[in-house]
Amino acid sequence: MADILPKTKAKGVDFCAVDKNYYIIRSDLGCFMYSTDFHGGSDLTIYSLHPCCQGGDHYLATHNNTFYMIKGNTYRCVSDMSKDLNAVVYNLHPNCQGGDHYLSANGYFYIIFKSKGVYHKTSNMNKDSDAAEYQLPPNCKDGLYYWGTKSYSYFLKSKDEWGIQYHKTDNLNKDTHADTFSVHPDVLNFLPGGLGQTHGPVFGKWDLIKMISNDSEIPVTWEKKITRKVGFTKSKSSSIEHNWKVNISSTYESGALTAAIAKYQFSLSAEYGGVSVNTESENWEEASEVAETMTLTLQPHSKMYVWQYKLGLGKEDLLFCRDMVLNDNPNPPSIIPLPPANK
Repeated sequence: MADILPKTKAKGVDFCAVDKNYYIIRSDLGCFMYSTDFHGGSDLTIYSLHPCCQGGDHYLATHNNTFYMIKGNTYRCVSDMSKDLNAVVYNLHPNCQGGDHYLSANGYFYIIFKSKGVYHKTSNMNKDSDAAEYQLPPNCKDGLYYWGTKSYSYFLKSKDEWGIQYHKTDNLNKDTHADTFSVHPDVLNFLPGGLGQTHGPVFGKWDLIKMISNDSEIPVTWEKKITRKVGFTKSKSSSIEHNWKVNISSTYESGALTAAIAKYQFSLSAEYGGVSVNTESENWEEASEVAETMTLTLQPHSKMYVWQYKLGLGKEDLLFCRDMVLNDNPNPPSIIPLPPANK
């Protein structure tokens, strides 16, 4: 059962929140999503992430509209992640270093150490003021991502029979006043592995685009024009971001953000709905017809098969690869013509 890629495997991806404003950071894509309701999918807007705010290991926010980017053993505070306003950098106190997850709630910072099953609580990550350590209850240990607001802590849970959901509690130590909500599909689309939830897992397959036969008693030389589709089907994939307001710089032209998210999905392992291939060198322009003339000699009573590799999601073809394979086997080639992903 494919799942969302957890934070431990998704560098630069994180959640944070300020009051009723929620954010998903995709530093790997250079942008972040804003929403007022992850369950209802309300007010979904994509903003550019300022270069100085990219590459963070963790992201969190406090109720006074301050955003924190942790990188190594330092953290950067800004009032606007798209503009890097009022930036200040501090050192993390040794007791606050090396956490698996960071969030802010109830006026405190929480640093979760999953291997220990505990969280470290402090009012200041630079000085480790008012520090205390608590056990995480069993239901709060398995979060993929954690974030917090002034009154609540949240965490995204692995897929179960009800799909991807997030948990809300007013106390990480006791898990009181807890509730669980489903995540809107338009929000899932922005998460690493989310397309596998909303559109189905990635498939890679060889498509037979031409069969040439010689039924005569003599060798025959054929000159055939092979027409195939090459590129990315932006029109079919436009549903990925059709409910997003994309308010970002020229980093992403029309359809380019969707293409970047699809590339990422293709690169993931089957565990997260991908096929572990690197498609960076493929043609990601709008798919179009390409004609190529081929000359070949067929022996008597023989056939040749022309194959093209393609990738898709669920039942939809998305990327038609450039390379073709020509052979005399009616069965699809067994090779994968794309390099493996480095994930």
